[in-house]
Order: sequence, then structure tokens, then C-alpha cells
Amino acid sequence: MAKESSEKLTYLMVRVLRTPHLWIVTVIVAILVVMHYHELFTGAPALERIGSLLGLGLSRHTLERILFLIPVAYGAMVFGLGGGLSVLALAAAAMLPRVFLISSEPREALFEIGGVIFTGLLIVLLFDSLQKGKQRLSELEAAHGMLNLQIKRLSMLHVISGMVSRSLELNQVLAVTEKLRQLMHTEASWLYLCDEAKRKLRLATSIGLPEAVLPESLKLGEDVDGVVAQSRKPVVIGNPSTVSLVESASLNRTGLQSALVVPLTAKGEILGTLGVGSPGKRNFPQDDVDLLHAIADQISMAIDNARLYERERSVAEALRVSERNYRELFERASDAIWVHDLDGRILAVNSAFERLTGYDRNSLLGSYVSILLSSYGLSKIDKQAHDVVLRGETAMPYEQELIKKDKSVATIQIGTSLITSDDGHRFFQHMARDVTEEKKIQDNLRFYAQQVGQAQEAERKRIARELHDETAQALVAVLRNLEDLASDHPQFTIKDMREQVRSILKGVRQFSQQLRPSILDDLGLLPAVRWLASELMKNYSIATDVKVVGEPHQISSDAELMLFRIIQEALNNVQKHSKANRACVTLEFIGHVTKATVSDDGKGFETPGRVDDLARSGKLGLTGMQERAELLGGNLIIDSKPGKGTILTVELPL
Repeated sequence: MAKESSEKLTYLMVRVLRTPHLWIVTVIVAILVVMHYHELFTGAPALERIGSLLGLGLSRHTLERILFLIPVAYGAMVFGLGGGLSVLALAAAAMLPRVFLISSEPREALFEIGGVIFTGLLIVLLFDSLQKGKQRLSELEAAHGMLNLQIKRLSMLHVISGMVSRSLELNQVLAVTEKLRQLMHTEASWLYLCDEAKRKLRLATSIGLPEAVLPESLKLGEDVDGVVAQSRKPVVIGNPSTVSLVESASLNRTGLQSALVVPLTAKGEILGTLGVGSPGKRNFPQDDVDLLHAIADQISMAIDNARLYERERSVAEALRVSERNYRELFERASDAIWVHDLDGRILAVNSAFERLTGYDRNSLLGSYVSILLSSYGLSKIDKQAHDVVLRGETAMPYEQELIKKDKSVATIQIGTSLITSDDGHRFFQHMARDVTEEKKIQDNLRFYAQQVGQAQEAERKRIARELHDETAQALVAVLRNLEDLASDHPQFTIKDMREQVRSILKGVRQFSQQLRPSILDDLGLLPAVRWLASELMKNYSIATDVKVVGEPHQISSDAELMLFRIIQEALNNVQKHSKANRACVTLEFIGHVTKATVSDDGKGFETPGRVDDLARSGKLGLTGMQERAELLGGNLIIDSKPGKGTILTVELPL
């Protein structure tokens, strides 16, 4: 400690001795001493004559003593309080010997020296005050400049904080690097972000550097930013007292000699790095490191929030798209869909449900489902939905009746599911399909199958009866005649027997012709239809015309048979039910469609609403025609009114 004080004192002495102001003061004091003791050398009163000439009324030695204030003032001005007091003490030491050794009036001389010392002391204190004031003014100016710098920094920091705190967009967060460059007073700034796997850094943005100077990607541990990301500690390059942790090839490529890089971390995870740099030597004090670290923390939080916002926005967008798709699916579904709460209050319906019930949406929303369901149906839906779905089981589709606005009843098939909202409330969603017509068709088909079975059985009985009553009896007669012919006295000849057999054969042929006319197989559809018309005219005196439109084209044997049976059944209906005088069969061959029309001028009838209802109304023949037409992909159209005859049209594709 003593050695350090001695060395410091020696350093100060050498520094003072080297300054020219010391020697100027020394020379002035020496000259004044010589002048003060001048009579000891020459006795010439030079200064006394000068004082007389100036008219100051001062004695020679009084003026000399006053002149000693000049080096005192100079010393105080140059060396401050210590230097001024030292020169004042030297001046006093130079003047006092004369008082005691030479002066003839020592009291006056001592008084003058005291006045000079007092005045010199005031001068020293005045210069010291001026110097301290000047120093304080310089300090204030420096503090003011530093304060202005800090205010600018704080203002810029406030702008950066506002940018990163108010924005949830990653691009806007990255834009703060431009403001960061201004805040840190550097020429360049950049930011790297980690990828999802936290294995690489990718350059997100750079300001103040030429394109393609910084690497687009870095591995952890590679270059300055890779080292910072791996160690999660800031790195300063360029400070004279700082030893670089890495040899950075990237900084050499960019031309930057000074750089400060800090990590970006949030929630204990590394997000990337933030760096600033300058092309010249730049000292980054700890304040700059702390400031950039604080900004990096804010940017890290903003980046983390921006990424979270992006993920939430992606999820929200996916949910919005899903909700829109669900809403479109909900609205455009062909099946009726409605949603109601556990109390049965309807909350949502689609257009198909409006069409099914006949109610408009405004009337349905807020109403209870009981307005649509009978007590039986309501209890059934309660059992299916509440008892099954609420237990977490899957309810099988079930049928029940629905009461429409016009009080008509429809049969619907319902599927029920449970949906839960975000706030935990549960609702029932029902998807229903109107199966009223399907039920009618099924009932009609069952009735038709029953009637067809009965008709087939009746036809079998008729065939059996005709075979038994006519053919079998005729054959029995032939058998008896043959036995008679073998007797000694026969009553019938072979000629009689031949006529009996020929008559039986004719009856069998007629019977076979009714079951399936051979003319259809031998000559085709048109001759067979003309044969039907001629038979109707010959047997029942109903004039029947056959017309052909277009060029007849070949159709399949199955289509020929089906079309023949439809026309045959239509003509049978004309004969049995219409009481018509005339009938007409028209065959049209147009393009790829074969069209047959059978019309009559009979009494007509009231057609049902649907062809499927023909069986229930007892019109099995028409139902059979419809079935045959549908088997070939065709369609049957019946146009009839009481008293205005009947037009039956069937269209078959080629």
C-alpha cells in the first residue's frame, strides 16, 4: 500500500515538473524576489520611480509585495487550490525576511505582507470557486448529455417495448430489429430463430447487412449465434478487455469487428439469438449487455406469444372451417335435423326439418318438441334418447310418428346423438328421415304379394278346374269310346273318335295360347299385339286398332314378353272393366325408347294418388303392369277420369 502511494506521488511529481506552468510561476517569483531585494545588489530604486510615475503613491516595496499576487493568481488558475496556496506560501516566505532583516518600518511592512497574503488567499479561493464551478458546469453538461442519451434510449426502448407487447404477429415482432439498431447505435442487427426440433437456427431477419452475408441456417454450436444458442450466454466480440469465446468466420465475412449477441429464451426453452454489430472497434459495456438482454427477454416473450397466437389462430381457423362445414352440412342435409336441450326446447333446425314439419324456423325455435310428437312418440323418444344416449350408449335408429303443422301424421326414422358444448351443457341432436311413403310402399308390397299369391292360387285352381272339367272329361269320354270300340257291337266309329281327339287338341291349344301365345315366339311383338286386338274384336266385339309410329327396332326377348304382357293385361282390363266400344294400341319406336299406349272410350275410374296404392285399392292388374315396367327400368303412366275413358302409357328404354 505504501509502495503504491509512493509510486503515485512520484508519478504526480514527475508530471508536475514536466508542465511549463510550474517553471513560468517559478521564474515570475524569482524575478519578484530579485526586485524585492534589489538594493542588496545595486541599490537602485527602480520600482519606486515607476510607482511615482504612475501616481499610485505607493512605496517601492509596497508595489513589489502587490506584484507577488500575480504568480499567486497564475498558480491558482493553473494548479487550483493547492497550487495557489503553495505559491502564496512561497511568496510570503520570500517577503517576510525583509521585514525582520532589512525594512526600516517593519510594522508597516508586516501589515502590507498580511494584506497581500489575505488578498492572495481571496484570489486563490476565488479561482478555486471558479474552477470548481466550471468543473461542476462541465459535469452538469456531461450529465445532461448522458441524461438526454438515456432519455432517447428510454424513448426508443419504450417504442420497442410497445411494438413487441402490442403485436401478436411474428412479422411485426421481427420488425423491432430496425429500432434496435438505432437504440444500440450500431450499424447492423439480426435475429435467428430455432426450428421446431431445436437443432438449427434459421435467419429470421437482418438489418444493415448485405443480402446473403449471414448464413441462412446454423447448427447449434456453429459460429457466434450457434454458441450463444447452445450455451444460452451472451457473447461480446471486439472489447479490448474481452477475449472472444469463438473465432467467428461469419463476422469476418460481414466485415463487422465488434458484435454483441444474446440468447432468446422463454419458459426455459431457447427460441433463437439476437445480435448487433459495428464495422469498427466498439466497446460494449455491461450496461449495453444488460440492455440488449432485457430487450431480448421482451422479444422472446413476444415471439412465444406470437407463435402461441399463430397456433391458436390456426386452431380457431380450423374450428371456424369445421363449424362452417358443419353448418353447411347441417343446412344442406337431405335428412331433417333438429337440436333440443334436455327439457325438449328446440334450439336449432335445418331446412329439411322445416319442409318435413311444415313449420317455419322462427315458429320452431324456442318451442318444445312436444308440439310435433304424440304422447306415445314423446315417451318413446324420451326412452330412446334419455335412457340410452345419456348412458353413453349408441341408440339404434327407431321409428315414430310426427305430427305436422297441417295435423297430418308422418312416420319418421330417427337417429339420436348427444352433443356437449364448451361450457359443459348437453343437447340432443336428432336426424330424421320421412319413411311414410316407404312404409306405404312396403305395406302395399306386402298386400300385393298377398294378393298375387291369392291370384296365383286362384289361377291354379282355374287351370286345374278347366283341365278337370273339360280336358279330363273329354279324355275320359275318349277312353270309354275306345273301350266301346273294342267291344263286339261298337256304337262309335274310328271317325267319331278322330273328331273327339281333334276337338280335345283344339281346346288344349287354345288353353296353351292363353297361357303363352306361340305367335310371340314365332313372329314377334307386332304380330302378337295385332293377334290380341283381333281376339278382342272377335270374342268381345270391341273394335281395336293397332298403330305403329317410327321404324320398329329390335328389343330383347324379355322386354318383348314384358311389353306384351302389359298390353295383354291392359286389353283384358278394357274387356272386363271399361265397357268400352273402341280401343287403340299405339307402339312408338323413337330413338332409344319404346313406348306403348293403350286407350279406350270406356267409363274410366278415379286414379289413386300414387301408382303404388293400386294394390291396396284392388287394382292388381295395374300393379302388375307397374312392376313389369319397373323391372325393365321403365315407367307406367295412367290417365283416367270417370266417364272419360282411360289412357295407359308405358315407356321402356332400349
